[in-house]
Amino acid sequence: MSESETGDAPNSQIKLTNVSIVRYRKGGKRFEIACYKNKVMEWRNGVEKDLGEVMQIDNVFLNVSKGQAANKDDLMKCFKTEDRNAIILEILKKGEMQVGEKERSTMLEGMYRDIATTVAEKCVNPETKRPYTVTMIEKAMADLHLSVNPSRSAKSQALDVIKQLLEKKTIPIARAQMRVRIIVPSKDGKRIKEKLMTMIASKEDEDLGENYEWTCLIDPGQFRPINELLQAETKGKGQLEMLSLTETKQGDEMF
Repeated sequence: MSESETGDAPNSQIKLTNVSIVRYRKGGKRFEIACYKNKVMEWRNGVEKDLGEVMQIDNVFLNVSKGQAANKDDLMKCFKTEDRNAIILEILKKGEMQVGEKERSTMLEGMYRDIATTVAEKCVNPETKRPYTVTMIEKAMADLHLSVNPSRSAKSQALDVIKQLLEKKTIPIARAQMRVRIIVPSKDGKRIKEKLMTMIASKEDEDLGENYEWTCLIDPGQFRPINELLQAETKGKGQLEMLSLTETKQGDEMF
């Protein structure tokens, strides 16, 4: 890769296509990184894990379009480190994406929909024990006068929406819970129970015989982590059975 491509030349013009510039101010200076469009939000949402798939150029700039790279002195003064990867991650996490008005509007609409979809997947109407449609959640979000924050993931904003819906009683809502049965050899019961305590919402029933059996409610997102823990701790002898999907439990303790 040439000097102009890496941005090491101080004023080399860089012509990029499909680029999304992320801008971040720190220590009185403005820094920029060049990313692929759509990949920034995928990274912030946890969909994309590979930084190489996010970054168009593995460098930190004062001005991407002019090819003006930030020098080591500026980076050290403002970020207190020369670790370029750590600096890029900070800018990627906290910086603002520079997008056109039309693109920004489309992005916000898509994120609004993603937030509503996440809420609909995680919640039910406690009166009917049935899930809400995405459209119904979007209407409830409109009643909250919600503003989408493009710098935060849809998942974290969905949790905020659920809290607000509970507090303001916009619609009757409760987090959907999954009732499961956990079965492990008796000799492993106590040890595994201690490790599972932070992963369950509430315990319903417990039986200790040849096997240790435990019926409890969990957040659906915990099903896979619990199953992986059981398999690892029991060398494949543990079992996790799903009994039902729409059990509900109201209250802030679910968050």
